[in-house]
Amino acid sequence: MLVPEPLQNPPGLQSPTAHFWALIPCAGAGVRSGASGPKQYQPLLGKPLVLHTLSAFAKVPQINQITVVVSPGDEFLASESTSLLIAPCGGPTRATSVFNGLIYLLECGAAPDDWVLVHDAARCLITPAQITQLIDACAGDAVGGLLAHKLPDTLKSEVDGRVASTLDRHDKWLAQTPQMFRIGPLIDALQQSGDHVTDESSAMEALGLSPKLVPGSAQNFKVTYPEDFALAEAVLLARQKGRNT
Repeated sequence: MLVPEPLQNPPGLQSPTAHFWALIPCAGAGVRSGASGPKQYQPLLGKPLVLHTLSAFAKVPQINQITVVVSPGDEFLASESTSLLIAPCGGPTRATSVFNGLIYLLECGAAPDDWVLVHDAARCLITPAQITQLIDACAGDAVGGLLAHKLPDTLKSEVDGRVASTLDRHDKWLAQTPQMFRIGPLIDALQQSGDHVTDESSAMEALGLSPKLVPGSAQNFKVTYPEDFALAEAVLLARQKGRNT
Protein backbone atom coordinates (compact mmCIF):
# COMPACT_ATOMS: atom_id res chain seq x y z
CA MET A 1 0.00 0.00 0.00
CA LEU A 2 1.45 3.34 -0.99
CA VAL A 3 1.60 6.17 1.52
CA PRO A 4 1.67 9.64 -0.07
CA GLU A 5 4.41 12.08 0.75
CA PRO A 6 3.32 14.83 3.17
CA LEU A 7 1.52 17.66 1.41
CA GLN A 8 3.26 21.00 1.46
CA ASN A 9 0.12 23.12 1.73
CA PRO A 10 -2.92 20.92 2.38
CA PRO A 11 -6.20 22.85 2.14
CA GLY A 12 -8.10 23.36 5.37
CA LEU A 13 -11.53 22.27 6.44
CA GLN A 14 -14.58 24.37 5.75
CA SER A 15 -15.55 23.84 9.37
CA PRO A 16 -13.41 22.80 12.36
CA THR A 17 -16.22 20.51 13.54
CA ALA A 18 -16.59 18.40 10.40
CA HIS A 19 -17.72 14.84 11.09
CA PHE A 20 -18.77 13.47 7.67
CA TRP A 21 -16.42 13.38 4.70
CA ALA A 22 -17.22 12.16 1.20
CA LEU A 23 -14.25 10.53 -0.53
CA ILE A 24 -14.61 9.88 -4.26
CA PRO A 25 -11.83 7.79 -5.84
CA CYS A 26 -11.54 9.15 -9.37
CA ALA A 27 -8.22 7.85 -10.66
CA GLY A 28 -9.37 4.83 -12.68
CA ALA A 29 -8.87 4.41 -16.41
CA GLY A 30 -12.21 2.69 -17.07
CA VAL A 31 -10.79 0.26 -19.63
CA ARG A 32 -13.93 -1.91 -19.82
CA SER A 33 -16.13 1.08 -20.69
CA GLY A 34 -14.82 1.35 -24.23
CA ALA A 35 -14.45 5.11 -23.82
CA SER A 36 -11.55 7.01 -25.36
CA GLY A 37 -10.53 8.34 -21.94
CA PRO A 38 -11.39 7.89 -18.26
CA LYS A 39 -15.07 6.96 -18.07
CA GLN A 40 -15.70 9.32 -15.16
CA TYR A 41 -15.00 12.27 -17.46
CA GLN A 42 -17.15 11.11 -20.38
CA PRO A 43 -20.18 13.31 -21.17
CA LEU A 44 -23.55 12.28 -19.82
CA LEU A 45 -26.47 14.61 -20.65
CA GLY A 46 -24.02 17.34 -21.54
CA LYS A 47 -21.68 17.22 -18.55
CA PRO A 48 -18.96 14.88 -17.30
CA LEU A 49 -20.31 11.77 -15.61
CA VAL A 50 -18.53 12.46 -12.32
CA LEU A 51 -20.29 15.82 -11.95
CA HIS A 52 -23.62 14.01 -11.63
CA THR A 53 -22.07 12.01 -8.78
CA LEU A 54 -20.67 15.08 -7.05
CA SER A 55 -23.96 16.94 -7.43
CA ALA A 56 -25.77 14.33 -5.32
CA PHE A 57 -23.29 14.63 -2.46
CA ALA A 58 -23.37 18.44 -2.61
CA LYS A 59 -27.10 18.30 -1.80
CA VAL A 60 -26.62 16.35 1.46
CA PRO A 61 -26.29 18.85 4.33
CA GLN A 62 -24.65 16.33 6.66
CA ILE A 63 -21.61 16.12 4.35
CA ASN A 64 -19.08 18.69 5.53
CA GLN A 65 -16.56 18.19 2.73
CA ILE A 66 -16.30 16.38 -0.59
CA THR A 67 -12.83 15.13 -1.56
CA VAL A 68 -11.98 13.68 -4.96
CA VAL A 69 -8.91 11.46 -5.33
CA VAL A 70 -7.33 11.89 -8.76
CA SER A 71 -4.12 10.73 -10.42
CA PRO A 72 -1.10 13.02 -9.98
CA GLY A 73 -1.21 15.70 -12.67
CA ASP A 74 -4.95 15.26 -13.38
CA GLU A 75 -6.42 18.77 -13.44
CA PHE A 76 -9.77 17.95 -15.07
CA LEU A 77 -11.78 19.05 -12.00
CA ALA A 78 -9.49 21.88 -10.93
CA SER A 79 -11.82 24.61 -12.21
CA GLU A 80 -15.14 22.91 -11.49
CA SER A 81 -15.74 23.99 -7.90
CA THR A 82 -13.78 25.86 -5.25
CA SER A 83 -15.54 23.84 -2.55
CA LEU A 84 -14.05 20.53 -3.68
CA LEU A 85 -10.86 19.16 -2.18
CA ILE A 86 -8.75 17.60 -4.93
CA ALA A 87 -6.36 14.97 -3.62
CA PRO A 88 -3.68 14.27 -6.31
CA CYS A 89 -2.63 10.97 -4.77
CA GLY A 90 -4.53 8.36 -6.77
CA GLY A 91 -2.79 5.02 -7.15
CA PRO A 92 -2.82 2.02 -9.49
CA THR A 93 -5.68 0.31 -7.63
CA ARG A 94 -8.90 1.50 -6.05
CA ALA A 95 -7.75 0.39 -2.59
CA THR A 96 -4.52 2.36 -2.91
CA SER A 97 -6.40 5.49 -4.04
CA VAL A 98 -8.79 5.22 -1.09
CA PHE A 99 -5.98 4.59 1.39
CA ASN A 100 -3.97 7.54 0.09
CA GLY A 101 -7.11 9.69 0.13
CA LEU A 102 -7.75 8.84 3.77
CA ILE A 103 -4.20 9.87 4.69
CA TYR A 104 -4.82 13.09 2.78
CA LEU A 105 -7.95 13.73 4.84
CA LEU A 106 -5.99 13.40 8.07
CA GLU A 107 -3.41 15.85 6.71
CA CYS A 108 -6.28 18.23 5.96
CA GLY A 109 -7.48 18.15 9.56
CA ALA A 110 -9.92 15.24 9.67
CA ALA A 111 -9.99 13.23 12.89
CA PRO A 112 -9.55 9.44 13.00
CA ASP A 113 -13.04 9.08 14.49
CA ASP A 114 -14.69 11.17 11.77
CA TRP A 115 -16.92 9.29 9.34
CA VAL A 116 -15.97 8.91 5.69
CA LEU A 117 -18.36 7.91 2.92
CA VAL A 118 -16.37 6.32 0.09
CA HIS A 119 -18.23 6.33 -3.21
CA ASP A 120 -17.38 5.19 -6.74
CA ALA A 121 -17.13 8.14 -9.13
CA ALA A 122 -18.90 6.06 -11.79
CA ARG A 123 -22.02 5.44 -9.66
CA CYS A 124 -23.52 8.62 -11.03
CA LEU A 125 -27.15 7.71 -10.27
CA ILE A 126 -26.78 7.88 -6.49
CA THR A 127 -29.36 10.21 -4.93
CA PRO A 128 -29.16 12.56 -1.94
CA ALA A 129 -31.93 10.53 -0.29
CA GLN A 130 -29.90 7.31 -0.53
CA ILE A 131 -26.81 9.01 0.91
CA THR A 132 -28.87 10.42 3.76
CA GLN A 133 -30.41 7.00 4.38
CA LEU A 134 -26.94 5.49 4.80
CA ILE A 135 -25.83 8.24 7.19
CA ASP A 136 -28.96 7.89 9.30
CA ALA A 137 -28.59 4.10 9.45
CA CYS A 138 -24.88 4.03 10.32
CA ALA A 139 -24.10 7.18 12.32
CA GLY A 140 -24.93 5.37 15.55
CA ASP A 141 -23.42 2.03 14.55
CA ALA A 142 -20.23 0.71 16.10
CA VAL A 143 -18.83 -0.49 12.75
CA GLY A 144 -20.47 1.39 9.88
CA GLY A 145 -22.02 -0.01 6.76
CA LEU A 146 -22.77 0.20 3.08
CA LEU A 147 -25.57 0.54 0.59
CA ALA A 148 -26.35 -2.83 -0.99
CA HIS A 149 -29.03 -4.39 -3.17
CA LYS A 150 -30.68 -7.71 -2.41
CA LEU A 151 -29.79 -10.11 -5.21
CA PRO A 152 -32.89 -10.45 -7.44
CA ASP A 153 -31.62 -13.08 -9.89
CA THR A 154 -30.75 -16.74 -9.75
CA LEU A 155 -27.04 -17.08 -9.07
CA LYS A 156 -24.85 -19.67 -10.82
CA SER A 157 -21.28 -20.81 -10.27
CA GLU A 158 -19.23 -21.73 -13.36
CA VAL A 159 -16.51 -24.11 -14.42
CA ASP A 160 -15.04 -23.85 -17.93
CA GLY A 161 -17.97 -21.85 -19.26
CA ARG A 162 -20.66 -24.22 -17.95
CA VAL A 163 -22.93 -24.12 -14.94
CA ALA A 164 -21.39 -25.94 -12.00
CA SER A 165 -24.15 -25.26 -9.48
CA THR A 166 -27.01 -22.97 -8.53
CA LEU A 167 -26.33 -20.98 -5.37
CA ASP A 168 -28.84 -20.06 -2.70
CA ARG A 169 -29.59 -16.37 -3.20
CA HIS A 170 -31.71 -15.68 -0.12
CA ASP A 171 -28.78 -14.17 1.82
CA LYS A 172 -26.88 -12.66 -1.12
CA TRP A 173 -26.49 -8.91 -1.65
CA LEU A 174 -24.80 -6.82 -4.35
CA ALA A 175 -22.41 -4.40 -2.64
CA GLN A 176 -22.79 -0.77 -3.67
CA THR A 177 -21.40 2.54 -2.49
CA PRO A 178 -21.26 4.78 -0.52
CA GLN A 179 -19.60 2.69 2.15
CA MET A 180 -19.36 4.51 5.48
CA PHE A 181 -16.77 3.86 8.18
CA ARG A 182 -14.65 5.75 10.70
CA ILE A 183 -11.46 7.06 9.07
CA GLY A 184 -9.00 5.56 11.58
CA PRO A 185 -10.37 2.00 11.57
CA LEU A 186 -10.69 2.04 7.79
CA ILE A 187 -7.05 3.08 7.40
CA ASP A 188 -6.02 0.21 9.68
CA ALA A 189 -8.21 -2.24 7.75
CA LEU A 190 -6.85 -1.23 4.35
CA GLN A 191 -3.30 -1.28 5.62
CA GLN A 192 -3.70 -4.85 6.82
CA SER A 193 -5.65 -6.07 3.78
CA GLY A 194 -3.36 -4.61 1.12
CA ASP A 195 -4.40 -3.24 -2.24
CA HIS A 196 -6.23 -6.31 -3.57
CA VAL A 197 -9.58 -5.63 -1.86
CA THR A 198 -12.25 -4.21 -4.16
CA ASP A 199 -14.29 -2.37 -1.53
CA GLU A 200 -13.95 -0.96 1.97
CA SER A 201 -16.38 -3.43 3.51
CA SER A 202 -14.10 -6.32 2.50
CA ALA A 203 -11.22 -4.74 4.39
CA MET A 204 -13.35 -4.24 7.50
CA GLU A 205 -14.64 -7.81 7.25
CA ALA A 206 -11.05 -9.07 7.21
CA LEU A 207 -10.69 -7.58 10.70
CA GLY A 208 -13.58 -9.74 11.88
CA LEU A 209 -16.14 -6.93 11.75
CA SER A 210 -19.65 -7.11 10.25
CA PRO A 211 -20.65 -3.93 8.40
CA LYS A 212 -24.33 -3.06 8.31
CA LEU A 213 -26.26 -3.67 5.08
CA VAL A 214 -28.48 -0.72 4.16
CA PRO A 215 -30.92 -1.33 1.28
CA GLY A 216 -29.95 0.65 -1.80
CA SER A 217 -31.43 0.69 -5.30
CA ALA A 218 -30.95 -1.20 -8.55
CA GLN A 219 -30.44 2.19 -10.19
CA ASN A 220 -27.30 2.79 -8.11
CA PHE A 221 -25.17 0.75 -10.51
CA LYS A 222 -21.61 1.52 -11.55
CA VAL A 223 -21.16 2.58 -15.17
CA THR A 224 -18.71 -0.07 -16.36
CA TYR A 225 -19.52 -1.25 -19.89
CA PRO A 226 -20.34 0.71 -23.08
CA GLU A 227 -24.09 -0.01 -22.82
CA ASP A 228 -24.18 1.36 -19.27
CA PHE A 229 -23.81 4.94 -20.52
CA ALA A 230 -27.09 4.76 -22.44
CA LEU A 231 -28.87 3.20 -19.47
CA ALA A 232 -27.58 5.84 -17.05
CA GLU A 233 -28.60 8.59 -19.45
CA ALA A 234 -32.10 7.12 -19.74
CA VAL A 235 -32.50 7.09 -15.95
CA LEU A 236 -31.30 10.68 -15.66
CA LEU A 237 -33.68 11.78 -18.42
CA ALA A 238 -36.59 10.04 -16.70
CA ARG A 239 -35.75 11.81 -13.44
CA GLN A 240 -35.58 15.16 -15.20
CA LYS A 241 -38.92 14.54 -16.85
CA GLY A 242 -40.41 13.60 -13.48
CA ARG A 243 -39.21 16.86 -11.94
CA ASN A 244 -40.61 18.90 -14.83
CA THR A 245 -44.12 17.40 -14.76
